[in-house]
Amino acid sequence: MTSRTRLKKRAFPRVLGRERAFLADTLRAETTGGLLLLAAAVVALVWANSPWQDGYHHLREVQVGPLSVEQWASDGALTLFFYLAGVELKRELVVGTLSRISEAVVPVVAAVAGMVLPAIIYLMVNLTTAHGRPEGWAVPTATDIAFALAVLAIVGSSLPSALRAFLLTLAVVDDFGAILVIAVFFSHGFHLFALLASIALIAVWYLLQRWRVRTPFLYIPIAIAAWWFMHESGIHATIAGVALGLVTRVVTDDGEEHAPAERIEHRLRPWSAGVAVPVFALFAAGVTLSGSAVREMVTDPVAIGIVAALLVGKITGVFGGSWLTARFTRAELNSDLAWRDVGAVSVLAGIGFTVALLIAQLAFGGDIAQVERAKAAVLVASLLAALIAAVLLFRRNRTYAD
Repeated sequence: MTSRTRLKKRAFPRVLGRERAFLADTLRAETTGGLLLLAAAVVALVWANSPWQDGYHHLREVQVGPLSVEQWASDGALTLFFYLAGVELKRELVVGTLSRISEAVVPVVAAVAGMVLPAIIYLMVNLTTAHGRPEGWAVPTATDIAFALAVLAIVGSSLPSALRAFLLTLAVVDDFGAILVIAVFFSHGFHLFALLASIALIAVWYLLQRWRVRTPFLYIPIAIAAWWFMHESGIHATIAGVALGLVTRVVTDDGEEHAPAERIEHRLRPWSAGVAVPVFALFAAGVTLSGSAVREMVTDPVAIGIVAALLVGKITGVFGGSWLTARFTRAELNSDLAWRDVGAVSVLAGIGFTVALLIAQLAFGGDIAQVERAKAAVLVASLLAALIAAVLLFRRNRTYAD
C-alpha cells in the first residue's frame, strides 16, 4: 500500500451506532412524508383540473385572520418543515457527518455544484431569449428530500446505507443553500424593528436551551411570536423556523438519554411529514393545465429553463461535483459502492418540489400565469427525474440483492 493510498479518506463513510439508528428512523419518517406529499400533489392537480376548480382557487384565496389559506400553508405550515431542516443541519454540523471535514467535503461540494449548475443553465436559457425571466434562477436549485428518500426507500431496500447517508447529507446542505437563497434574494419590504424583535425572541429561545429549561409552554409562544415578527420584517417567515432549529441543543448532557432536539423532532416529525408539507403541497401544486397552458409551456423559456436545469443541471452538478472532488482530492469512494450508485442517486437530486414550488411563488408572485407555468415545469421535471431514478436504482438494487 503506497503512502498516497494510506492518506486517502472515505468520501462515503459507513454509518454505525446511534447515527445509523437515527438515519434509519429519518428514512422511515421521510418515506411516509414523501408518499403523503405525492398524494396531496395528485389531489391538488386533479382538483385544479376538475369541474370544481373554481372552488379550489377560491379556497386558496380565503382570508383566515391576517393571511390567506395559501399564505398560511407556505408561510405558516412550511415553517415546521424548515425548523426540522434547521435541527438536522445543526446535528450534522455538531455531531454528524458534516462535523468531520474529510467525510463532509464530497456531499458539500456535490450539493453546491448541484445548486450552481442548474442556476447557470436556467440563466443561459432565459438570458438568451427575448421573453426570458432571469429572476426565476433559484427555482430549480432545490431538491425535495421527502420525495427523493421515498423513491430511494421504495426501490432501493438492498442498497448500502452509505448511499442513503450521502443523500441525506446532500439534502441537508441543499436545504441550507435554499434557506440562504430565500433569505437573501426573496425578502421584501424590510422592517428593522420587526426583525430585531424576532432576533431577540430567537436569542431568548437559545438562552432557555442553554439554561436547560424544558417547559414547552415557554417555547410555544416564543416560536409563534418569532415567526410572526419575522413575517412582518419582510424576510420570509420560514427563516424563523430555521433559526430556532439552529439554536436548539443537539448534544446530550451527562445522564440525559435524549437531547432536546431529538425529543422535539420525535414529536414534530409526524406533524411535518403528515400534515404541514402535504398541506403546503395541496395548495401549491394545483396547476390548471388547459390546452393553451400546455402549449405555452412548450415555448416558455421559464418552463424550458426549469426542466433543463432539474434534469441536466442537477444531475450533472451532483455527480460531477462528487467525481471531481474524489478525483482531485484525497477522498475516495467507499469500497462498498460504485459510481453507478452515485449516478443513480444524482438523478434523485433532480426531484424539486416543496422548496422549488415555494421559490416559484416568491420569484413570480405578481404574475399568476407565470407562477402556474413554473410550477407545472417543476412537476414535470420532478416526475421524470423520479421515474428515471427509480429505474436506475431498481437495477442497482438487484445487483446488491443477488
